[in-house]
Amino acid sequence: MIRRVGHLFSDRSGISITRALLILGLLFGGASFAYAAVDEETLFVFNTFSFLVWGALVMWMAAGFTMLEAGSVRTKNASVICLKNLGLYSIAGLAYYLIGYNLMYVDVGGFIGSFKLLYGPSADELALIGGDAAATAAVVESGYAVMSDWFFQMVFVATAASIVSGALAERVKMWSFFVFTAILTAIIYPVVGAWTWGGGWLAGMGFQDFAGSTIVHGTGGWAALAGVLVVGPRLGKFRKDGSVHATPPSNVVLVTLGVFILWLGWFGFNGGSQLVLGSALDAVAMSNVMVNTNLAAAAGVITALACSRWILGRTDMFAALNGAIAGLVSITAGPDITQHLWSVIIGAVGGLLCTLSIKALEKMKIDDVVGAVPAHLICGIWGTLAVCIAAGGNFGVQLIGILAVGAFVFVLSFLAWKLIDVLLTVRVTKNVERMGQDTAELKIDAYPEFVLMPEEDIEE
Repeated sequence: MIRRVGHLFSDRSGISITRALLILGLLFGGASFAYAAVDEETLFVFNTFSFLVWGALVMWMAAGFTMLEAGSVRTKNASVICLKNLGLYSIAGLAYYLIGYNLMYVDVGGFIGSFKLLYGPSADELALIGGDAAATAAVVESGYAVMSDWFFQMVFVATAASIVSGALAERVKMWSFFVFTAILTAIIYPVVGAWTWGGGWLAGMGFQDFAGSTIVHGTGGWAALAGVLVVGPRLGKFRKDGSVHATPPSNVVLVTLGVFILWLGWFGFNGGSQLVLGSALDAVAMSNVMVNTNLAAAAGVITALACSRWILGRTDMFAALNGAIAGLVSITAGPDITQHLWSVIIGAVGGLLCTLSIKALEKMKIDDVVGAVPAHLICGIWGTLAVCIAAGGNFGVQLIGILAVGAFVFVLSFLAWKLIDVLLTVRVTKNVERMGQDTAELKIDAYPEFVLMPEEDIEE
């Protein structure tokens, strides 16, 4: 019953954790309760430090996405990929500060939070910073520094935007993509977050998503799918005879480095989502989360590698790398389980589903450069349903959550992409696509010592 105390008494924003713990201490016999020995200010410091450190680790995932995408595209587009990822992270931070966090967490009703602009420290924190020591008690009572929570939440919305970037690589206009990123991070993602982590209608039904298989990865996946359908495939990707033009990663070393960085960052993504770190209970729970995260990723790699020859006709390294992401996404909805074997099974199924989905998208002539839709959307759906296996989720509620988030995100994203296409156009010209966005848009090559050879077999 008290397996994850902090989560029973607060939504993801961690409201009044300390007060809840004191009440539990009285109910369970004061000093005999595990939390009673924790000084309030010490708990405040540990919780705040946890948000900041894990948030910084999740921020490092931006580098992982950049490396994965830059190595997956042809060399003529690598510089634009780097700039897009730098830009999207910056836009996400600004949009979430201006309005996104308020929509997601402040005065949330059933569907949406406050439309108030900007977000900042509490009045008590400002008083404390200004030299009023008497404000310490009120500050400590909240359980964590206000902006530490904002920072931890912000890096998650940046992750959702990164998912979209990879799927649309090599043919989407940079500024059109930035406009969509602003819409996604300021409105679409925060509304989904309000329904769930913000305490809205899905949270009221009992929807479970520990660290965001649907809330983060599903949202990014649905937005990416809508964008791919509007923008269309790369020139020559699908030939007139029905065959697929192979576009293997241009730099396998970069892709592999990117996956390892993401794997590392995921420990902050899932481990930090424990939200509190003030007791032995929290430390044990966080340890289990991180072990399950690692096991699921490993199982995803081995399964994807093993089945790639059967599904793709070859032992495919790219499939194995995506298998790691698939396992990580799959376990993200319920990494707090105590039976570690289930995390292996969940990750393995994710690796299989991802590899099958990569093949299925090719059959449907949907061009996803990095496999974002298979790894993040398909495995996000699987991970959210897998909560019912070992983490106590209700299948009906989980399914409603998946369908509601999917319908909302896909429809709004599709309309946003269409509107941007009318106003700005979303796709580069054929000449730019042939030449490469680096030279055409940035006038700089990522690999200037290379000689760019024309691609003879591109069909319009």
